[in-house]
Amino acid sequence: MGSALEKLCDQSFGAKRLHMLGVYMQRSWVILTATCLCLLPIYLFATPLLRFLNQDEMISELAGTLSLCMIPQLFADGLNFPIQKFLQAQSKVMIMAVVSAAALASHIFLSWLLIVHFQLGLVGAAASLNIAWWILVLGQFAYIAMGYCPGAWTGFIWGALRDLGAFARLSIGSAIMMCLEFWFYMFLILLVGKLKNAVAAVAAVSICFNLFGWELMVFFGFNAAISVRISNELGAGRPKAAKFSILGVIMSSILLGLFFFALVLVLKNVYGLPFANSPTVVHAIAGLATVFAFTLLLNSVQPVLTGVAVGAGWQWLVAYINLGCYYVVGIPIGYRLASKFDLGVKGMWTGMLSGVALQTLILIGITLVTDWNKEAKKADSQIKKWGGSVIDER
Repeated sequence: MGSALEKLCDQSFGAKRLHMLGVYMQRSWVILTATCLCLLPIYLFATPLLRFLNQDEMISELAGTLSLCMIPQLFADGLNFPIQKFLQAQSKVMIMAVVSAAALASHIFLSWLLIVHFQLGLVGAAASLNIAWWILVLGQFAYIAMGYCPGAWTGFIWGALRDLGAFARLSIGSAIMMCLEFWFYMFLILLVGKLKNAVAAVAAVSICFNLFGWELMVFFGFNAAISVRISNELGAGRPKAAKFSILGVIMSSILLGLFFFALVLVLKNVYGLPFANSPTVVHAIAGLATVFAFTLLLNSVQPVLTGVAVGAGWQWLVAYINLGCYYVVGIPIGYRLASKFDLGVKGMWTGMLSGVALQTLILIGITLVTDWNKEAKKADSQIKKWGGSVIDER
């Protein structure tokens, strides 16, 4: 629900309408806090919900306890995401890194203190996380409130509460786009759990997803960078610069993707060893090396294209594309390969890969045929539309 802020803040910064950044951040706070309240029942009733899904009783009880303890983190995350996008739009990433490092250091110390020294277990772990998240929120907001974002932050204003409907509609499109993409991988794990030798299969897929997450963080950096750059350039009315930025970041990501692709194939028999001591699981991971390598290659480009989509404001279009490619094509093909053709987890992952490949090809095609001059003209009217009639009042 917060990813809509990327487009609006970045385009406003490019158009030199700095005062709107603070307005957008406050609107996003309202919407994300409301979203947190909607999610709150899941945290409050996690144990009965997991029992309803026939999960293990001990896991249900522990997960329910952790969920209750992590409610403060839920609201901290709702406040933190808009702050990050507000700072990111102005390229103030160094302060974000410094505050994040301080939060991480405090988290490590508090984890040792509460979990190891005071033996507080799960409750101590939750307390450590909550404190670290609130250090992140308060540290970044203190930087903003002390006047280090002149023009962009002019204090709290009532105008931020106006035109929430249009802002929420764009937010919902972003949320659907992102959820359809991330839930796709969660569905894969659920379906793999129904295959033969499910324990080894789920372990192998989970380990690959862990490695996949590490690689993906690199390309999420590209995603954020291209989203900010595209929105800045469109907001500033520079379509040629936007096109050049897309070309540069795609070439960089492909080169990195080829490196990870080759690395997995070269190390296919050993890259699972640090994560598992079961020969069955290590063998299953090695068997996934080819499809896993192609997944890393495709997902070097896909996050970049998603960043372009967010920067250009195509959230709803990409949501429909994700729905078709992942859930109409990817999951059915994967399940059929796994169950009917007895290809197991490799078949399931191949189906997933087909959905990602189709989505990537469609996004490449859309990016190539887009009239970026038209997008630049549209950006100014969109800033006015979602900006609404804001007056600088406190």
